[in-house]
Amino acid sequence: MAETELERAEKRYAQAKARLQALKNREATRQRKLDTRRKVILGGALMDLAERDSSAAAMLDRLIRNLSREQDRKAFAEWDAPSPVAADDGAS
Repeated sequence: MAETELERAEKRYAQAKARLQALKNREATRQRKLDTRRKVILGGALMDLAERDSSAAAMLDRLIRNLSREQDRKAFAEWDAPSPVAADDGAS
């Protein structure tokens, strides 16, 4: 039985719709990965700064204490938060 023009058009429409959804899914995945990368970079930068700056160390401590999810707090349970290193006065 030969496909009618309507059936062919419906098939093309369904394929185009599936391609569009696949593109949307790929873009959403790309955005999530970029967001995660930004969070990791900022977290690392904050941890690095906390080793040199007492106000950053205090902020990091405050952020950890105020985490709302128990599973997130558990991730820091045995972690030694960075604290500012005293400036080296050259007396070695």
